[in-house]
Amino acid sequence: MFRPAIAAALATSTLAPVAAAPGPALDPGLRASQPDAGAIASPVVVPLDAATLAALPREPVTQHMPKGPIHCEGVPLVALLRAGGAMPPGRLPPAHLSRYVVADARNGGRVLFSLAELDPETGGREVFVVDRCDGKPLPAEDGPLRLLVPGDARPARALRQLEALTVVVAP
Repeated sequence: MFRPAIAAALATSTLAPVAAAPGPALDPGLRASQPDAGAIASPVVVPLDAATLAALPREPVTQHMPKGPIHCEGVPLVALLRAGGAMPPGRLPPAHLSRYVVADARNGGRVLFSLAELDPETGGREVFVVDRCDGKPLPAEDGPLRLLVPGDARPARALRQLEALTVVVAP
């Protein structure tokens, strides 16, 4: 009963259709917001000297390699990063989730890890900087330092001849 009246009122309405207002063109390179990283240093070079390594707790680590397992001992990378001031103690703050570690080798090899992947409360990936295997110092072709990542499905990041660790903020 009221429907014809409503239809008639709408038909005689002076309301104009609403058109989209013109606006500035969108730049696909813009982000909604930039994260506030605060005063996070980048890059941070992590010391790999004997005194730094000797001051940290050592752990045994076994890495499965194509020719069989190797049994080594060394320092957890997280402990080394924290001792060097490149990773804060405790829970990793959100501003640090865009940081990563670049490991460089004397033989030209390079691998990386995100801090989130290494953080025990986020990714929990165990990585070790080792200097001894089978009770002996590493031979020149492997050392003096080596990275081992026992949880990797294949030992692609078991970097030999480690010479530098650098932590940077992703661009």
